[in-house]
Amino acid sequence: MAGEINTKMPEYVVSRLEHALAEENKTLAGTKVLVLGLSYKADIDDDRESPSYELIALLQERGAQVAYCDPHIPVAHAGRKHDLGLRSVPLAAEEFARYDALVLSTAHTAFRDAALYKGVRLLCDTRAAVQPPKGCRYFRA
Repeated sequence: MAGEINTKMPEYVVSRLEHALAEENKTLAGTKVLVLGLSYKADIDDDRESPSYELIALLQERGAQVAYCDPHIPVAHAGRKHDLGLRSVPLAAEEFARYDALVLSTAHTAFRDAALYKGVRLLCDTRAAVQPPKGCRYFRA
C-alpha cells in the first residue's frame, strides 16, 4: 500500500500545482516551474528511483517549462524511463525568482535558507522542509 501511494505522489503534486495555478487563472501550459531536488534523499548525489524524474516528466507533458536545481546533481542522468537532458540551475534567490512556481521535491539542507525564496510567487513544499516565505503563496503537498 505504501509503495502504491509513493508512486502516485508525483501525479498528486502536479494536480495540486494545477489547482493552485487555476486559482490565479493560469494553467501549467507555458508556466515556468523549477523543481528543487533531483536526488532520491536529502543531501546525497544518488538519483536512482527519484520521484523527481517522474514529476518533471508529468509537468512537461502538461506543457510546463521545467528546470531543476540540485546542488548534488549538476546534470540529470539518463535512466530507463527518463532522459531529461537538463542541467541544474544555480542555487540562488535571483534564479528562483525567475520561475512562476517552485516545487520542493527533495529536502536538501541547502534549500532551507529562507533568503532563497525572496521574490518567489508560488511554492509547493512536498517535504514540509521550509518556512512559508513572506509574500509567497505556499502550500504543502
